[in-house]
Amino acid sequence: MQITRILAYRVDLPLVEGSYKWSGGKSVSVFDSTIVAVETDAGMTGYGEVCPLGPFYLPAYAQGARAGIKELGPHLLGEDPTQIVKLTRRMDAALQGHAYVKSALDMACWDILGKATNQPVCVLLGGRYGEDFGLYRAISQEAPEAMAARVADYRAQGYRRFQLKVGGEADTDIQRIHAVAAQLQPGDRLVADANTGWLMHDALRVVRGVRDVDVYIEQPCRTYEECLTVRRHCDHPFVLDENIDSVDVLLRGHADRAMDVVNIKISKFGGLTKARQARDLCASLGVAMTIEDSWGGDIVTAAISHLAHSTPPELLFSTTDFNSYVTVSCATGAPQRQNGRMTSSLQPGLGVEPRMDVLGTPLVDVR
Repeated sequence: MQITRILAYRVDLPLVEGSYKWSGGKSVSVFDSTIVAVETDAGMTGYGEVCPLGPFYLPAYAQGARAGIKELGPHLLGEDPTQIVKLTRRMDAALQGHAYVKSALDMACWDILGKATNQPVCVLLGGRYGEDFGLYRAISQEAPEAMAARVADYRAQGYRRFQLKVGGEADTDIQRIHAVAAQLQPGDRLVADANTGWLMHDALRVVRGVRDVDVYIEQPCRTYEECLTVRRHCDHPFVLDENIDSVDVLLRGHADRAMDVVNIKISKFGGLTKARQARDLCASLGVAMTIEDSWGGDIVTAAISHLAHSTPPELLFSTTDFNSYVTVSCATGAPQRQNGRMTSSLQPGLGVEPRMDVLGTPLVDVR
């Protein structure tokens, strides 16, 4: 089997709640997502998606994804998409860095491999655990009382994991954490996610100010070293996210006892292939994981679900359902939230088919 054509489409994904706000005044109301189709001479087409969280979150941006696919695509023509590790090395040789550019292409090749072997991707990623898995809900940054008021609504939708967006002024963030924690019920879990937004002195003030609260502290500062300093002055369980982009960092973090949980975002690693490698390393080390991506619609949500469903349940801290946050569906067959939980498709591949009327005309066409 050989790759004969690569197409990339742009799909805008407006948010159900109007906007999504996090540290440093960052805000997005419409996400710019890129859908990739990888066609083969066997008549099989695989689909992938990448959706950066704006250009101000990570070193990734939507137009860069499409420009990178246009640059990388010619190097993949004629390659066998089912030989995924070999193809990953080919992409790394043809384009240094830019992991997010490779993510949707890698995802599409897993979709093809699943279709070619008549297996769902979760089985190919290691095996399917249980019937479903729990989800978290991100609480967009607002005034403390407004954020606290959202908990009851999200719990009514079945969520028991809440990711509180902090990373603002320290005193206000202390109020946010206390206000939301007051709404929790037994079995709920709260994560205070600063998204690198605090300076070290502010982070230290916050963790001291919420010492009596049962809360996880996530990525308080920009650099690994700053986060490690906060970790060593903190009694709370600790999560690393933005710094986690390679197995090297995972090994260093484990050696330094820098974290209790890590977030594995598919596009930060360059696709499912390297995200699986990171997942399996964490499983060997006994490090709990949130399996997710930067953002996305139905296809990203499907890929997340397959990686999450093939993760040992005792190590799956949480995951998410990005397609429930947006108003546009870009594919049929995507998993849907059911009472705060989700399951991956049992259909071959990712189990999704794009809505071509939503995708429109391709912006990239490599053949």
